[in-house]
Amino acid sequence: MRLLLIVNRHASTVNVRLSTFVQRALEAEHQVEVVATRGRDHATELARQGGDAGVDVVIVLGGDGTVNEAANGLIGTGTALAAVPAGSTNVFARTLGLSKEPRKATTQLLSALRQNSRRRVGLGQVNDRYFLFHVGLGFDASVVEQVEKRAELKRHAGQLAFVYCAFLTWFRHYDRSGPRMAIQAGDDGEKEAYFAICLKTNPYTFLGRRRLNLAPDIRPHQGLAMVRFDTMSFAPVIGLVASALGSGGWIQRHPKVGCRADLDRIQVRAIGTPVAYQVDGEFLGEGERLVITHHPDVLEVMVP
Repeated sequence: MRLLLIVNRHASTVNVRLSTFVQRALEAEHQVEVVATRGRDHATELARQGGDAGVDVVIVLGGDGTVNEAANGLIGTGTALAAVPAGSTNVFARTLGLSKEPRKATTQLLSALRQNSRRRVGLGQVNDRYFLFHVGLGFDASVVEQVEKRAELKRHAGQLAFVYCAFLTWFRHYDRSGPRMAIQAGDDGEKEAYFAICLKTNPYTFLGRRRLNLAPDIRPHQGLAMVRFDTMSFAPVIGLVASALGSGGWIQRHPKVGCRADLDRIQVRAIGTPVAYQVDGEFLGEGERLVITHHPDVLEVMVP
């Protein structure tokens, strides 16, 4: 096969030894071109060029943000996407069943390439950006913004950086005085929320080996799930986090949480100030109005 390997050298666990290992392992069986990203959104351009050139698979050695960028470049092409996890969390790769250890994941990927094991998946889209597994609105996005401002902390501390920034954002960088957005999901009328998360897959993320289950009943062939939080009081939120670290069942039943599943379209309107949002762990800014839609079977991915 013709492969394009996109390497994010700034990802948490990427170094020369790892990138050389992955490259040589792939070159033993396939024709491989290797390119490195130079900055934000460069992976989208590189993946699009690979798709236009007719490569069979674009492989990303990096984290979820780089994988998301590559996916956005492959929409509408016949080229498949694959990931070798090398970020701090690697939600997409782990949701597909890949090991979080890059070398083991490379072995799994080689087996998938030999068998040409592919699956078409649906994606979500917020305004003009596709997402693989979730969009965070409000508090969640503000946490990601704070993490991105501390790139070295993220690189060295990994997921602990997110925990630290979650508390920092809670106490210093997020207005918890009232609802920040109004959400219309499906045939519901507008519902006000302090923050919300829209998911294409479950889990929302991982803390070490533990899954954070916000939409445990979501299925790959279904539409989007929306989880709306109607409180920012400390005790209920901590309880909801504890539930997510387990089965997530209490979240579905909590009176201060609104859950909808299998949605094709969601509209979000800011209340007061614009709504911060992040896509697959990458902060995208703020918006007065956001439209989130589901697109079934638009991307081919390699699966173990």
